[in-house]
Amino acid sequence: MLAEVWEQLKEDVEVVFERDPAARSRLDVVLTYPGVHALILYRVAHWIWLHGWKLPARLLSYFARFLTGVDIHPGATIGRRCFIDHGMGVVIGETTEIGEDVTLYQGVTLGGTSLKKGKRHPTIEDFVVITTGATVLGPVTVGHGSRIGAGSVVIHAVPPNSTVVGIPGRVVRTDSLPRAGGLELIDLDHGDLPDPVARAISVLVEHVEKLERKLDEVASRQGATEERRLEDDEDLRRVKAFLSEG
Repeated sequence: MLAEVWEQLKEDVEVVFERDPAARSRLDVVLTYPGVHALILYRVAHWIWLHGWKLPARLLSYFARFLTGVDIHPGATIGRRCFIDHGMGVVIGETTEIGEDVTLYQGVTLGGTSLKKGKRHPTIEDFVVITTGATVLGPVTVGHGSRIGAGSVVIHAVPPNSTVVGIPGRVVRTDSLPRAGGLELIDLDHGDLPDPVARAISVLVEHVEKLERKLDEVASRQGATEERRLEDDEDLRRVKAFLSEG
């Protein structure tokens, strides 16, 4: 068991070089990465927790929170090669289950929604990326290879290979193609997440433009096209300006 924990700790350090271009050396990672420190202390606390020493495990996790700003309950289950970037404000509840090759950014909360004993925290499958400030609440499952956008609040299950944004979180993109396992599945370019509100407004603008053209045809037959345009074009220009700024 201790040998397995040691192997996991070495992987937690090595994986930083695969997902953070700022990492310069192993010594740099071991000494200055709070996400790595949090995982190292969690692995030890989790081993203590599994052997029935609940209070010492909780005390160690409390010390880890004080040291790193990352709050991981020792009862949580975290798989191999997890990467917590920056780490400050990350909260992982007791019955959380995290798969392999998962990436969490600062401010992520994997929280519970029930006062009852039993499973009350999320299950995060392999190759999931949860970005800054996102929250996943309750015993929901975030499917393999999915991305959760910054600031999103997820309260429903997420299908595999999906992109979720918004409050409450909505699936805005799904890649249904089967993909083989591998680190290439970890998509860290989370700056290109779609904006469903802007998309909806764009669709409405296109629809308004179609109606405008049809009204022009009708109004032209009645000789009132120019007068109507002067009344309506200003509002349409404002909407387009809003979209271009976004």
